[in-house]
Amino acid sequence: MQIDKLRGRELDQLFQSILSLKDLEECYRFFDDLCTINEIQSLAQRLEVARMLRDGNTYHKIETETGASTATISRVKRCLNYGNDAYIMALDRVKANQSESSS
Repeated sequence: MQIDKLRGRELDQLFQSILSLKDLEECYRFFDDLCTINEIQSLAQRLEVARMLRDGNTYHKIETETGASTATISRVKRCLNYGNDAYIMALDRVKANQSESSS
């Protein structure tokens, strides 16, 4: 598994820090300090590409709506098909949380 290649004290510290954040406002503050605007937008774009691919959108529509390159779309699609199912897990949880808060 590729994840094992990433493991280490510094990455554990990063992920523990992210898990310690209490709400959306703390996430905005933390990521604003941690990343550049372009890095944050790139991460958000990949998640949106994953959502759109899962919903059956074409590369052309995804490219037009997100501005993502076909290389980025292909990489995200490869992760969706052969990755760790983390995009799907996260998207499903966000969707469930949105459903709960709108009820």
